[in-house]
Amino acid sequence: MSDAIINYLHDDITLISRAYVKIKPYIFPVTNILIMLDAQQITLQFLETKLQVHPDVVRYIQEQNEPDLIERIIAQVPGDTIVVSSKHIPGINATRDGTRFLTDPSVEVISGSPGTSGCVNGTSDYLHYFRDRYNRLGNMIRSRCGGMPIEALTRNTRYRQEESTLIGMVVEVKTTTNGHRIAELEDSTGGISVLFRKDRPAFSDAERIIHDEVIGVKGKLSTDGKIFFAEQLYRPDIRIDNTPFKSEMPGKAVFISDTHVGSNTFLEECWNRFADWLSDSEYSYLLIAGDLVDGIGIYPGQESELVIKNIYEQYDAFGEMMQDLPSRMKIIVSPGNHDVVRGAEPQPVIPQQFTKKFPSNCILVENPAVVNLQGVRVLMYHGRSIDDMIGLIPGASYEQSGLMMEEMLQRRHLAPVYGRRTPIAAGKTDRLIIDQLPEILHTGHVHIRGLTQYRGVLGINAGTWQSQTAFQKQMNVNPTPAETVVLDLQTLRTEIHTFM
Repeated sequence: MSDAIINYLHDDITLISRAYVKIKPYIFPVTNILIMLDAQQITLQFLETKLQVHPDVVRYIQEQNEPDLIERIIAQVPGDTIVVSSKHIPGINATRDGTRFLTDPSVEVISGSPGTSGCVNGTSDYLHYFRDRYNRLGNMIRSRCGGMPIEALTRNTRYRQEESTLIGMVVEVKTTTNGHRIAELEDSTGGISVLFRKDRPAFSDAERIIHDEVIGVKGKLSTDGKIFFAEQLYRPDIRIDNTPFKSEMPGKAVFISDTHVGSNTFLEECWNRFADWLSDSEYSYLLIAGDLVDGIGIYPGQESELVIKNIYEQYDAFGEMMQDLPSRMKIIVSPGNHDVVRGAEPQPVIPQQFTKKFPSNCILVENPAVVNLQGVRVLMYHGRSIDDMIGLIPGASYEQSGLMMEEMLQRRHLAPVYGRRTPIAAGKTDRLIIDQLPEILHTGHVHIRGLTQYRGVLGINAGTWQSQTAFQKQMNVNPTPAETVVLDLQTLRTEIHTFM
C-alpha cells in the first residue's frame, strides 16, 4: 500500500516542484500552492543578520505562515540581542493561564484529592474516555488553526486539491519503504490516511507522531479523496506567550522522588544527611513524586534485593523517616508504580492501613495531582509513561528526562499512548490531560535528574534515593541518586543539592 501511494503521488509531486520558484531566503509557490516555511530556511534568515533564534519562534513563524514576519521581527530586535525569543515577536504579550484564587495561602490540592480517581465501570467508559480526550485536546488545537470533520472533507468533491485543516486522533503511524510517514487519523465522523513526505518541512514533526495523540494537520486532499497530503502539523501545545505565576510571599519547595525504602540499594546514609540538612533549613514544602517504597513482587526475583520484605514494614519505615523531618514542613506525597495501589493511572492515594506512622504534616494525593503552593501550581506525576515515549520517539533516552517532559507538554497529555507499558484506567473523563497549565511539572520514575524550561513551564525530574540496581546495570541506565531540586517560589529559580 505504501509504495502504491508514493507511485500515485509521483506525477503530482513533479508538477508541484516545477511550480516552485526560489526567492531568497524562502522557497514558496507562484500560484495557489500551499506556502510552508522551512525551519532551516527561517533559521538561516536570522543567521544572515548574526542573530540566533529560539525554536519556539521558528515554530510560531511556521504556524503563522507569513514570510514577511521574519523581516518584521528582525527590524524590531534591539541592537544588543543575541538570541531572538518570543518577547521579540510583534504583538506577542505575556499572558497567564487562568487566575489564582487561594483558599489556603500555603497548600491547596486542586486535583488528585483522595477518592477522586474513581473506578472503571465496564467497557462503556472507554468510549467516553477517548471522546473526552479527543474533544478537549482537539479544542486546544482549534483555537489556533480551526478544522473540519473528516467525513465532510472526504465526501464533498469541492475540497479536492483545496487547502484545508483537519483534527484527529492517531490510530496508526508507520514509515513507508521510501522513508515517508503515514498516519491514520480518526475523528467522530470518520478516518483518513495522512501522508508526510520526507522532503517536506512537516516531516521532522511527523517523525515524533505517536499512537493516540491528538494532532491537527494542514494540507490538501488528493483528487480521489483517499489521501491527505500534509504540509503542517499542529499539537495542542502551550501558547508561546504563556508566562508563569510567581508567589507573592517568600517560600521554597524541595522536590524529590523514588525513595524506594526497603530496597538493599536504598541510600540510608545519604538520606540521613538530607534529613539533617532539612532540619537546618527554612524550607516550607517537600514534594515526593512516587515510589515511596520498593514494594513486594514488582518484578521477578525482587525478594532477593529487599532488606524489608514486609510491605507494611516498608511503609512504617518510610513514615518514621517522615517523622524525623521538620514538623513545620508540608510534605506532599503521591504514589508510583512500586507503591501499594493499583497500577493503572490515575492511581489513588496510599491506603490508610499503610500510613499509620505518617506524621500529620503529610498530605496524601493521587497520581497525578495538581497542588497549589502559594499560588504556584505544581503538577505531580510519577512518570511511568516516559518508558513508552522513549520507545516511540526517535533519539529519546532515559538521560533526557527533561526532553520527555517537553514532549508531554507539547501534547498536553501525561500518557498519550494507550495500551503499552503504562496501564490507564479509562473513566468518563481523561484525568491525564494537562488542562490547567502548571508552573511546575514534577516527575520521577527514570531515576535520572532532569530539568527543562518550556514555554513558561519548569520541568523537574528529581532523580532517586536508590543506587544502581542489577536491572539498571543490565540496561546500562546510570541513575543520579541522592540529589534534590530546590525551587524559590518567588523567582521560580532552582538550586541542585547532592548528598552522596
